[in-house]
Formats: sequence, C-alpha cells, structure tokens
Amino acid sequence: MKEPDPAVAAVAGAGTPAPGGPAPEADDSLAAGLLGLGIRSPWWLRAAVIVFIAGAVAMIWTTNAWLTERFSETTRNRAEVRLALYTGNVISELQRTSIVPQLLARDPALISSLESAGFSVTSQRLITVQGEVGAASIDLLDATGRTVAATDRTRIGQNHANDAFFVDAQRSRDTVFTVAERDSGGFAFTYSRAVRRDNKLLGVIVVAAELAKFERAWAGTADAVAVSDSEGRVILSSEPRWRGLTMTEALALRPPQSAVERAFRVTSDWANEPPDAYVRGRAVMRSEARIPFRGWRLTSFTSYDSIREQVNAVLALEIMGFAVLLALIFYVLSRRARLQSALFRQESAELRRLNARLQRAIAEREKVQKDLAVAEQTLAQSSKLAALGEMSAAVSHELNQPLAAMKTYLAGARLLLQRRRPEEALSSFQRIDDLIERMGAITRQLKSYARKGGEAFEPVDLRSCVSGALSMMEPTLRGRAARITRALPRSPVMVMADRIRLEQVIINLLRNALDATREAADPAIEIALTAGEAAVLAVRDNGHGITDLDNLFEPFYTTKKPGEGVGLGLAISSGIVNDLGGRLTARNVPEGGAVFEVRLPILTDRVRAAE
Repeated sequence: MKEPDPAVAAVAGAGTPAPGGPAPEADDSLAAGLLGLGIRSPWWLRAAVIVFIAGAVAMIWTTNAWLTERFSETTRNRAEVRLALYTGNVISELQRTSIVPQLLARDPALISSLESAGFSVTSQRLITVQGEVGAASIDLLDATGRTVAATDRTRIGQNHANDAFFVDAQRSRDTVFTVAERDSGGFAFTYSRAVRRDNKLLGVIVVAAELAKFERAWAGTADAVAVSDSEGRVILSSEPRWRGLTMTEALALRPPQSAVERAFRVTSDWANEPPDAYVRGRAVMRSEARIPFRGWRLTSFTSYDSIREQVNAVLALEIMGFAVLLALIFYVLSRRARLQSALFRQESAELRRLNARLQRAIAEREKVQKDLAVAEQTLAQSSKLAALGEMSAAVSHELNQPLAAMKTYLAGARLLLQRRRPEEALSSFQRIDDLIERMGAITRQLKSYARKGGEAFEPVDLRSCVSGALSMMEPTLRGRAARITRALPRSPVMVMADRIRLEQVIINLLRNALDATREAADPAIEIALTAGEAAVLAVRDNGHGITDLDNLFEPFYTTKKPGEGVGLGLAISSGIVNDLGGRLTARNVPEGGAVFEVRLPILTDRVRAAE
C-alpha cells in the first residue's frame, strides 16, 4: 500500500489531539464558542440569527430566479441573431451556386467540347470557374451519364446515368436541385442542368454547393447547429452523428452518464427551469429559424453553462457577503482569547508531528535516490552490452555482400590465370582491392551510424549512387535471371549525403528485391529516380509482397529462413535515411510485389550556396 504524503497526512491529522496535550480543552472551547449562542445567549439573539439566515436563503433564491430569467432572455436573443446570420449565409451560398449551371449550360466552349468529344482543356476550364464562384465541385457529364470533365480529375470516367441529378436534369429544362447522401458520410447538395443545342441533349452540367464549410465553421462555436429538410431529416450539422436522423432521433443520442453526472443533472433540473433539450449530456436552449428554401429549418442549441456562470458569479458574491457577516457575528460572540490559546497549543503539537514525518520522508527519499543510482548504473551497463551485440550482428550482415563478391572475383581470377590471361586477372584483383576498401568503409560507417554522426556529408549525385550500387551488385545480378530496368533523369539529382552510406541503402533494397523475386516466374526489378520538390528513388519488384508493414523496419525482424538474414538491413537503411533528413517507406502494389521509396531533400542552387 502506498504511504500517504507526510504534509497531507499532517494537514489531515490537524484535528487529532497530541498524546498528553491540552487539545481536548481547545476543542471544548471551540465548541463552546460556536454553540454558546444556544446555551448562554438570550432567546431574541438566537431568533435574530435564525431570521438572518432565513432572509439570506430567501434573498439568494430570489436572486437566482431573477438573474436566470434575465440572462436566459439575453442569451436567447443572441442565439436568434446568430440564427439569422447563419440563415443568410446558407441562402446566399445556395443562390450563388444556383446561377452557375445556367451560365455553364450556355458556354460555347463546353457545348463545342460535348459536340466534338474533345475534353483536353475542359477540366481546366471547370477548375477556373470553380475558383471564381467557390463551388465545392463542377462535373460535366455527356448524354450517357459518363463524367467527361471535372474539377476533381479522379472522378473522370464515372457513370452517373442512374443518379437523380442526371435523370431529373434530362427531364427538365430548368436547373434542378438534388440532395443525395454520400457514401463517405454527409450529404451532397448539387444543382444540375441539361446542356442542349437545337433541342438535342448533349450532356449535363452538375455543380455542388459548398455547404460543408458552414459545418466546419459551426463546429468551432460553443453552440450545436443543425439544418433539417422539409421531412425533418438533418442534412447539415455541427454534430456529424446527427446527419440522416430526425431531430428527435438526434437528440435521443446521449452518451452514457455516471451516477454522479445523473445526480448532478437531476439537481440542476430541480434548481432551475427545465431545459429545452440535452446535447452531449448538457442542458441546452433550443432556437429555430425557417430558411426560405424548400421548407428547410435551422436549429441551434445554446448551452446553459454561460448563463449559470454569470448567475453563479453574482450568487457567489452575495453568499460571500452573508458568510462574512455571519462570521463576524460568531467572531464577536466567541471567546476569542481562549480559542486562540487552544489553537496555538494544537498547532505546536501538529508541527512537532509534521517535523517527525518530514524527517522520515527525507530518510526514505535518500534511500530511494541511492537505489536509483545503482539501477541507472546497471541499466547503462546493459545498454552497452546490447549495443555491442547489435553492432556485431550489423557488421556481419553488412560484410556478407562484399565477401560474396570477393569470392566470385577470386574464382574468376583463378580461371583467367589458368587460361594465361593475366591482364584480365589483374582487373579482378583490382576489384577485390576495391571491395576490401569498401569493407573498411562499411565498418567505419557502422561506427558513425552508432554515433549518429553526419560530418562526412557532401553533395552527391543520386544517379552515380545507383550506378555504384549496381556495380557492387554485379556478381549477384549476373547469377540471377532478374530483369533490371532503370529510369534515371538526364540531369544530375544532387542531395547532401554520405555516398557510401547512401549506396549501402540502395544495395540493401536491391538485395531485398532479389530475395522477393526468387520464386517469381519472370522476376523483374524497376529502379526509378524522380526529382521534384524532393528526390525520390523507388525500387519496385514483382515478388510476393510484404505481409507485415508495421514491423518491417524493426531490428531483427525478417521473413527469411534461418541463416539467410538477421533482419538488420532495412532497420539500418531506415536509420541512414533518417540521418540524411529523409524518409524510407514501403507499400504493396495491387499488381503484385512491393515498392520501397527513399525520399531525400533535394539540393538546390540556393541551398548549395548556403552550404
């Protein structure tokens, strides 16, 4: 069991008499001072105190009722003003959007694109119109209901032949308004109008009104706001869970309350007038306004909390005044000197007990600090051992590839010497020497990786890093039937990095791609480098894909068989990319296989000048 804080215990035990001390006498004097009104005072004085207390209660009750009514009326007036403002905003947005389909249906450029089926610049024109009128989206449908141009280009090609806004627009020569529930939640408010020429239907222009911005604006206020249609269904609301429900059903959605919250609510309802409704378990004031559009209504729910805060502030001052007067009465009638003497003796005893408890707490804290120091030393030693084990595993993992390449070059050199071709054998020995230098560089970079150092950064061309990594992997790639495809830009792609560490990342990604395509019928690996706001190097394979993306970059996580890998390659690569200020990500592709992307900050001329 946790020992209570000494200071808290001392305060809690302030009323406990010290053993052998005179505290009982102090308690008797205090009780006599407080109860002396009923024992030694005359009856008229007791009656005056009772009348004073009753008058104070009556005055507080009357003040509470009057202030509550006054502040409630003020709050309701403000809510009605806000409702009028919200209603005007909604009507203004609907009216502005309703004009757009009528204008676009007469646009010669849109009519010409529908007749000629040439929509190369139509989407861009719709995007320009959207920016000018502030609509949520604008779509152009042909006579079959297929989207041929849209402000959201991902919607091009979708078929809306059975949607209400398309069917109703075909049947009418005016602009048609439609409210449809979206699959992603909420409602879409669209104006649609048929595009005709010589009474021939060419297509339909669909403009969505941007009413969702009002929901976002309402969500930032203290009030809950909802718009319901003529059927009573909520179509706009600052409470997303209300959409699609009637107002009665929406208000019935209440979070579960604890026993204390239910008791507080019952007490609040008893002390005040019954609220209009409850929203999120809080009593609210309901205000409604009619929107002059298809029978819509706008409803707001204002919390009573602000009213209670204002009323409680006044009541607190009033109660404080009565409490001060009552305290003065008790103070005058009490036996002040005797009470003070008893309190002094009691405080002295409490201070002695508090001093002893503080001394025990200090001793216990010193013991805990010593134990903590020993634990920190043990933890530091364990961390050193863990780092040493991880470094050993990383060194063995990173040196496997150069050693395998050296073995291949040695076998080739031996064969060349047997065939009396010493010049070519010398070339293999030179490559072996380069690999030995690279092994030394790997051990040095693993040390710098452990220190998180970046002092060796310099401008590096990512294209040369890709070429160097492929040259390093040449013996392995020669023994595999994988098809390697490279897509590199012609101009340099410069980044600030350590060339050897960056090549290490690319080699690890290529090695993983080779392992993933080992069982593929037609193994293929694609290396793509693009340069935009950042340099992105993607390594894609057509292997079996990744089964666990969450733990992919964790140390010692591997899907290979025992002896084929220890699961450090991707963990080390992710750390290197993070040190370079970039990010290493992975994902599966629908066609099969996986894609690893290295995203690094590109080195522009301005950054290069600063460096």
